[in-house]
Amino acid sequence: MLDEAVQALREWQRDDLPFQLHPGDLGWYRRFGAKATDEAIRIWRGDGRIVAVGLLDGADLLRFTIAPDARADEELARRLADDVSTPGRGVLPAGTVYVESPWGTRFQELMFERGWRSDVPWTPLRRDLGVPVPDPGVRVEVIGHDQADVHAAVIRASFEKSTFTEERWHAMAIGSPYADARSLVAFDRGDAVAAVTVWSAGPGRPGLIEPMGVHHDHRGRGFGTAITLAAASALRELGSSSALVCTPSSNVGAVATYRAAGFDQLPEVHDQRR
Repeated sequence: MLDEAVQALREWQRDDLPFQLHPGDLGWYRRFGAKATDEAIRIWRGDGRIVAVGLLDGADLLRFTIAPDARADEELARRLADDVSTPGRGVLPAGTVYVESPWGTRFQELMFERGWRSDVPWTPLRRDLGVPVPDPGVRVEVIGHDQADVHAAVIRASFEKSTFTEERWHAMAIGSPYADARSLVAFDRGDAVAAVTVWSAGPGRPGLIEPMGVHHDHRGRGFGTAITLAAASALRELGSSSALVCTPSSNVGAVATYRAAGFDQLPEVHDQRR
């Protein structure tokens, strides 16, 4: 299921569309293993093809997008809204739940009409990769299986509740989406200070940064900007047209870091909450 979902998402990535579910989101989720990832993916089909893909990112959040040519389809929107809103259909449970709805779609409009509300804002950012990216100014290494522990340790030290481990790095890296991904670590005087993974959706399509973190012992020294520049450069080498990232708007430090790395701040987006 992972491979066909990723293939559909690759084909749907375009610079002229709002921020949406990316193959890299599924690739990052692959850290939980093949079985868990397949169980988290939701696929809708119509007319012999995939028309929507969702990722159940935890028990109460569906990250979700629709094929570009079906974003205004009324019949599909109603079908999707019924499936997402009805507990027992295998999408979301009863109670308070969230959907990362694709912005500007008939589905999103319909969910509002059914009483779903906007949740907290997120800030998407994009950097065009049509021109070379400045040198990050620090030593950056591409991480392979022999250094998985280094990358995982920095990510754990960057996020308070992170459960990322060397074993989960390997589980992520053997997944099919990782064939178009790179993990990077920045070093300062021998210390691993920042880490990132980037995901390509193929040449000429937007690539994704997920996750990026700076070790809590090394913050405030520009390493977040440095590793973000390295990430953008890696995506450019992979043929990506742009680099994308999305962070909670409340994380003003992250927004400032991405902007310092040449990313343009795009209009805020909101999940929908029932």
